[in-house]
Amino acid sequence: MADDIWLTPAERLARAGADLRAGTPLLLMREGAAPVLVAALEGVSERALELARRLGRPVAALSARRASVLKIRAYDGDLARILIPAGAGPELLGALADPAQDLANPLRGPFESLRGDAEGQPEAEAARLALKLCARAGLLPAALLASAPAEAPADLLRIAASDLREALDTENLTLRRLAAARVPLALAGMTEIHAYRPSDGGPEHYAVVVGQPDLTRPVLTRLHSECLTGDHLGSLKCDCGPQLRAALARMAVEHKAGSGGGILLYLAQEGRGIGLANKLRAYALQDQGFDTVEANHRLGFEDDLRDFRVAALMLKDLGAKKLRLMTNNPRKIAALEKQGLEVVARAPLRVGETEQNARYLAVKGAKSGHLL
Repeated sequence: MADDIWLTPAERLARAGADLRAGTPLLLMREGAAPVLVAALEGVSERALELARRLGRPVAALSARRASVLKIRAYDGDLARILIPAGAGPELLGALADPAQDLANPLRGPFESLRGDAEGQPEAEAARLALKLCARAGLLPAALLASAPAEAPADLLRIAASDLREALDTENLTLRRLAAARVPLALAGMTEIHAYRPSDGGPEHYAVVVGQPDLTRPVLTRLHSECLTGDHLGSLKCDCGPQLRAALARMAVEHKAGSGGGILLYLAQEGRGIGLANKLRAYALQDQGFDTVEANHRLGFEDDLRDFRVAALMLKDLGAKKLRLMTNNPRKIAALEKQGLEVVARAPLRVGETEQNARYLAVKGAKSGHLL
């Protein structure tokens, strides 16, 4: 098809994510093997399930974290593929993906897990790509799959497995600076805000330059992942809002003292990279007694999915090479140094502890290695 040649892998990835979010299946095209129909289990429709059954025997793919919660064998190691029972409808499939009702209505199997490459069933690699695609689209990492040797609807998006692998490889990520404007901030005085758009079609990231940092010296820097609830709504469940305001204020103090100022990167990586909707799901699980890390695992995610390569690209574009990083998280230091930046000092940022977030902060220290 002509558009298979014209569209780049990144463009096809962006289109695939939009289709899955809308509840529309797509076809994963594989060299030397039958195509695989892929749909997100989150919000799966009867229509999509009916199509999967018409094309082949449908399979549900779950991350190993989610499979462990449901006591389902993950023979593929990092994921489980289970045959969907004949009478299963969208409600059961949605419950496989979403743990909201796990305690109130525990699922009753048994479910048949696939081992190896079962004849006529989607292989583990196809399922692996499907889960990555769902997570990349901000959905729960759970997918409906069916081998599709029969005729599939012509208007479904077709994406080659090789293109998908290339597009999901963040080593190839580039950024384009879209705009820059001077913006006076209540806490930081006059700043310059730069907008960056990634080549993979993801959301924009922003750099807030406070004052006039001396780029020949280590620059006071903060990597701040967006947090709608904490930054903008004043949530007491986390320390994000106080950290954001304290970082801007400290950079303003340095500027007034003649030390230049600083750079705050506002990264579109809500909820440690799982997105706002999934973060709210994790909050609901915390109300059931699970901590932050346990909630992420029940949703099927790992502890922290943020990728700080985008931060390194932004800092390099701005000319910052040596940093004094405001963080309590050693992983941020390691991530930036891996990308060739030099972190000469760590500036602790311990603010915002409340009665409501005390457990959250304790888990950050005990399970995520934060220096608190």
